[in-house]
Amino acid sequence: MLLPMGCKKNFFDTVPDNLVTVDGIFTNRGQTERWLAGLYGSIPDPWATSGILQFSITTDESDISNWENPGLNSGALAATSVNIGSLGFYEKIRLATIFLENIDKNQEILALNNGTQIINQYKGEAQFLRAYYYWLLMRQYGPVVIMPLQSGTPEDNYQIPRSSWDESVAFVLKEIGEAKQKLPVNNFAVGTNDYDPTKAGRINQIIASSVEAQILLYHASPLFNGNRELADFRNLDGKQLFNQTYDAGRWTKAAAAAKVAIDLAESNGKALYKVSDPDPFRAAFLSCRNLYWDGWRTEAIWLRVANSSNVYEYSSAPRSIQGTPWNGFALVQELVDDFRMRDGSEIGGMGYNENTYTNTANAYYVAGTNTMYTNREPRFYVDVTFNGSVTPAVAKAGTNNARVEYFFTGNSGKAGETRNWPKTGYTSRKNIHPTFSFSPYVYLQRPGMMIRLAELYLIYAEALNESDPGNPDVLKYLNLVRTRGGIPALTAGNQNELRSQIRRERRIELCMENGSRYFDVRRWKVTEQPGFRQGGPYYGMNIDGGTSLSDPIFHQRKVAFNRAVWQRKYYFYPYGQDEMDRNKQLVQFPGY
Repeated sequence: MLLPMGCKKNFFDTVPDNLVTVDGIFTNRGQTERWLAGLYGSIPDPWATSGILQFSITTDESDISNWENPGLNSGALAATSVNIGSLGFYEKIRLATIFLENIDKNQEILALNNGTQIINQYKGEAQFLRAYYYWLLMRQYGPVVIMPLQSGTPEDNYQIPRSSWDESVAFVLKEIGEAKQKLPVNNFAVGTNDYDPTKAGRINQIIASSVEAQILLYHASPLFNGNRELADFRNLDGKQLFNQTYDAGRWTKAAAAAKVAIDLAESNGKALYKVSDPDPFRAAFLSCRNLYWDGWRTEAIWLRVANSSNVYEYSSAPRSIQGTPWNGFALVQELVDDFRMRDGSEIGGMGYNENTYTNTANAYYVAGTNTMYTNREPRFYVDVTFNGSVTPAVAKAGTNNARVEYFFTGNSGKAGETRNWPKTGYTSRKNIHPTFSFSPYVYLQRPGMMIRLAELYLIYAEALNESDPGNPDVLKYLNLVRTRGGIPALTAGNQNELRSQIRRERRIELCMENGSRYFDVRRWKVTEQPGFRQGGPYYGMNIDGGTSLSDPIFHQRKVAFNRAVWQRKYYFYPYGQDEMDRNKQLVQFPGY
């Protein structure tokens, strides 16, 4: 059963003509496995601009408002205008329940030599996916409505209130724990230690353990752990939906779960992906850049084979590339400024100056580039396309197209274009392959990573720093990510200092990936603090000025766009109005 087949949208919305009943489907092995494949179909695409990347464009990370501007940015988000249709997860939840109720009827599978084992594994996958879809709902909507564990009929009573946050977490962890006992440890080919491509993305114990660590990290975080700010969020009967008492032990559980996941992954061959090069800076650059097409076998915990990295790639790539891509996935100045200098310090050292220009060129930028972009850490050149940067893929003919020009009249600037330019003067560079061309179209097929080992290291470091400050593993696992990224290891730091460093590391290492920044600033409850601010003005360069690469008129900070000022209600999305109309026991999150 190949995952690409299972990732098609609306994969199992209809019943095959020759099998018109559920009983008929579950007597046939092929149709049963087709149903299971369909359960994977709503796993979010990590590179879809209409899916997970919607979270990136509504946080202090990126912007595509020349093409679309979600209601969260404009302040128009409401129950009648939810831009991410996640309530469809309930459909998959019900289909998973039907699968679990009927899979034991399949005598064709049971008759196989290992039929009982196969069915047990299939049950584990379905039970995990049912819990995982609930978890995705919880991240977006907070405490959720948990449906009965029987499929039911249209006549049943579905007037069900939200469970509390703690009840929701307990439910999904119980389901995942039970599922894990039925799952294989890894996705190796039978009898080998080799990756089996036919099993890519199939749920295993490593994936399940990693998701447990993610859930427990959120559960320990300030938004969910003794959050008195949300004391007024109650069901109609007065039941409180967020606990009001802080529990420090949650951080201990999160750290323990992360270490279990790390140990399980590493014992099965997972490691941070690294490229060797005589130049340590170049080695770090290649390690972080090539991770997305060469390194996933080494570092990925969970893959989505079918994904939209091709659309993301030509949406982000500058117009200096052959075929003129769309050039509009903008990064905000606030993110650009958070990338460190190459020695690990904040911007400002090592010759940082926004009013001078370099006379030298290298593999990352050309002569004439503003010195605010020189001597930055390797991941800066992996993730950010800036004025003067070397064109990231196959350049058009012509000398100037070897570089990217975002000044007004430049090859990727605003002049002469209606909307294919970044409002900030920066675009996202991450996951653009060096051989990419828009016309003729050249795209390297590659899976998307939903969870990778570096994230587990940062989960562990964060949870351990909160539960056991001073534990040497905090620095060990934080430094593993830092040094792979080409910046020096930290040698010391108190709890507050390391908390800040861990949060910065997540900001940089996981930028543009799986909505990490969007959910991080919320779970930390820092949405109005300097360096984390959600809403209001966001900055970039002066894209309306400049006629040459070193023109100081372009290199001026200015407001690129404004977003709605942060309100408490933006911690979570509203349930859609259609759902509110159907379920009269459902309370809306306060403010909508």
